[in-house]
Amino acid sequence: MNFDLRLPEKLIFGWGRRVEAGGLARSLGTRAWLVAGSRTLEASGATGELCRTLEETGIGVRRLPVLSREPEVEDVDAAVAEVRGDLQPGDFVLGLGGGAAIDLAKAVSGLAPQESGTSVRDYLEGVGRGLQLIERPLPLLAMPTTSGTGAEATKNAVISCSDPPFKKSLRDERLVPAAVLIDPELTVSNPASVTAHSGMDAITQLIESYVTKKATPFTRALCREGLRLAIPALPAAVERPTDRGAREGMAYAAWLSGVALANSGLGLAHGVAAALGVHCQVPHGLACAALLPTAMRFNRDVRLREFAELGALFTGQGFASDAESADAAIGVIEELSQRVGVPQRLRDLGVREGQLDALAPASRGNSLSGNPREIDDAGLRELLGRLW
Repeated sequence: MNFDLRLPEKLIFGWGRRVEAGGLARSLGTRAWLVAGSRTLEASGATGELCRTLEETGIGVRRLPVLSREPEVEDVDAAVAEVRGDLQPGDFVLGLGGGAAIDLAKAVSGLAPQESGTSVRDYLEGVGRGLQLIERPLPLLAMPTTSGTGAEATKNAVISCSDPPFKKSLRDERLVPAAVLIDPELTVSNPASVTAHSGMDAITQLIESYVTKKATPFTRALCREGLRLAIPALPAAVERPTDRGAREGMAYAAWLSGVALANSGLGLAHGVAAALGVHCQVPHGLACAALLPTAMRFNRDVRLREFAELGALFTGQGFASDAESADAAIGVIEELSQRVGVPQRLRDLGVREGQLDALAPASRGNSLSGNPREIDDAGLRELLGRLW
């Protein structure tokens, strides 16, 4: 057995524990650059409550502009320029929101201390100049308000660009947040669609991390626990938004999915989801959810034992063969997707048939490289055609 492990230095998890944000922040610095990812958080009072909590413990707060979508190169560069223009000793970054907000916060924490005159594009995998972070990133406190991406546990920030179209990662071991505060109560106000799509993203991460090339006994244990919680908790959270047990289960499962993917990687569904986001503007969680059953079927025969284990976990039943159990796992995911309102065809996501040719080469990247079964562009185009 041989593997590396990277985790945030501190995690606070629990219902209502956002009141502890001030004390946690004081361990990181004296002034927070706040990246808040939704105007809904402002309207609900969550952002204002957090700022008051920080200020009551002597933490200064500087707010960066609210961004209610996935961050693009220009968004990152503008935020970094603002922070660089008034960077002081004791500064740290606080990301409050979904995966997009936390990714933007990571990018700001990583790039603000670096040499001025550079763009985040210069540091992105596959499209930049190959620059690496030299100076230590600013400390980062991540407070997720959705249960999905697990960005609070990962070492990369996903950044998009519309011209030319791409979605690539800024990646560095030091981008793992210094501290994480997960208060499941913050997810109660999420619309049903956000709960469903982000939750299916977490489930996709747990399943892909379970079967990826780099899976380890440790990450598989995390995935099993996350899936044990998420499979029943997601429909409950969608259908009964104030169900505390369901919200706690999904928040914990999403955290586990982030730790798992950060230490073992992902696969086909996430690789194609990135391309769907760039070329077809399909939201990330929705794309992952729509692709997951197809990805499971594609990988079934090369990870039959693992999918059979999931079939037993999902159903609590024994089966006559691994094949039957693996098929049961896929069936459970299909039924779950339909129950929470995930479209079953790419065309229902707004994807045009003429866009399929561009998706296959655009899916190449870090996520797809971890898939347990190889697939070339022609095979991927055929797979997408069947799903369209």
